[in-house]
Amino acid sequence: MSQDPRPIIALTAGDCTGIGPEQTARILSDGRLSDAARIVVVGDCRVLELGARQAGVQLVLRTYDRPGTIEWDDAAIPLIDLGNTDPGLYPPGKASAASGFATGETLSKAIEFARAGEADAVSFAPLNKRAMYDGGWKFPDEHKMFAHLLGHTRYFSEMNVLDGQWMSRVTSHVSLRQALDQINEQSIRDAIMLADATMKKSGIDKPRLAVAALNPHAGENGLFGMEEIELIRPVVEKMAAEGYDCSGPFPSDTVYIKAFAGEFDSVVAMYHDQGQIATKLRGFNRGVTVTAGLDIVFTTPSHGTAFDIVGKGIANTGAFETAIRLAAKLASAKGDRAVAA
Repeated sequence: MSQDPRPIIALTAGDCTGIGPEQTARILSDGRLSDAARIVVVGDCRVLELGARQAGVQLVLRTYDRPGTIEWDDAAIPLIDLGNTDPGLYPPGKASAASGFATGETLSKAIEFARAGEADAVSFAPLNKRAMYDGGWKFPDEHKMFAHLLGHTRYFSEMNVLDGQWMSRVTSHVSLRQALDQINEQSIRDAIMLADATMKKSGIDKPRLAVAALNPHAGENGLFGMEEIELIRPVVEKMAAEGYDCSGPFPSDTVYIKAFAGEFDSVVAMYHDQGQIATKLRGFNRGVTVTAGLDIVFTTPSHGTAFDIVGKGIANTGAFETAIRLAAKLASAKGDRAVAA
């Protein structure tokens, strides 16, 4: 039995109409992540061949039926060839329902391997939510799809990681009107608890959380809204009394300045764009998205499929590399806890 401490990461190339194949091929071509993880690609050989052409690199692949049969001493890149995606059928740089279906199918197979204990985490290149939805995966985002496939019914959410900052949110991929209805005592509590627990798994012993306000100027003492006075602050104070290092609510137009200056480890936003605008302005090509709260570790770059630069050979791999390293770190921490138990 192998004693290799590096976790096994099931890697998928995302939607083949985007920059995912190029990014995947470039990362695999020189083994730049071999110090952090053992990577097995789950997908279609033709997608990797496309990515190699786009990136101008050479790949040496060896196919296996499943991760549990991989010979990790072999220098070739292990691939579980699903034979389910012919990229020649889908125009590059354009959303395709058929490609979206294949993207979801590939991810579901990676999840199957992880559930069987043959992979420790799943990292995936950018995908197109609309294409997946139109292709038959009737979920507003991939995170809810993952939860469905895992039979997960408890609270979970996505978090964005950038420069050591873990940005969380109370509501996510819903309309702003729906988000307002979903902000309540329980959802704020859940967001704070999940952010705290996830950051501790990453190695932050005592996460410092700033909770963002909902209204401009944090409501200006009730002038612009009462949510801060009647809802958010009381919840934050209760959570602080329970031992969570959280404070707020802070005006959302300045709280990220404080966080990126090092005063906090995380900001809990009230809704999606409240946090995403700040983090993407800070480092669009470096952020990572984590699906927090599920039994399996999932990570992906925070940016999208970048249809405007597909095939040009210039797609940046920084965020994808960081995503894989973070997946390895979280998976290793999960393994350490399982051994201790």
